[in-house]
Amino acid sequence: MSHAKSPDVADGESDRPERIDVPLDRDRFMRKLLRELSGALEEQIGLEEATGFISVVGLNMGNQLDRDYRAALGVERLSRAQLSSVLVDLKQRIDGDFYIIEQDEDKIVLGNRACPFGEEIADRPSLCMVTSNVLGVIAAESSGYAKIALEETIADGQPGCRVVVHLKPGSDADAAEGSEYYRGTEYDDTP
Repeated sequence: MSHAKSPDVADGESDRPERIDVPLDRDRFMRKLLRELSGALEEQIGLEEATGFISVVGLNMGNQLDRDYRAALGVERLSRAQLSSVLVDLKQRIDGDFYIIEQDEDKIVLGNRACPFGEEIADRPSLCMVTSNVLGVIAAESSGYAKIALEETIADGQPGCRVVVHLKPGSDADAAEGSEYYRGTEYDDTP
């Protein structure tokens, strides 16, 4: 098997890895790793169980991110305005493109045009539990309760995501399909 040399690489340099074009960096590697891990879990133990395992990771991350944001803002609980801003901010920081569609005292409806997992999210709905759990934990710690409904997701082939963060129990939250979260529930033992 012969490899064609790139015209801009001098003889003897084509075998040097730092000189070849391989689409690899830490971010791509980590996203690919998560895709392969979630795919292996989904194939070996099923989507429901894989979602459960990934949920644990999301819950732990949610607890840590909630502590980080509250500490940075110097507050015990996020105000309603801070909460919606924090939910958008954290996803923007990890290259998501989340934005607020609408909000009121009972809910925050978020849209998303770009998944933080990039193209690796395709056909990996279990990874959406990271979003659900991170948002759910942060919202519940501030409001006492949250239910996250992933109404549309890029993982399921939609052009974007629609995520409803219910902030109060009631008929709307009861009617929504999703996961519930409550203030004070710790999912890890990190100090």
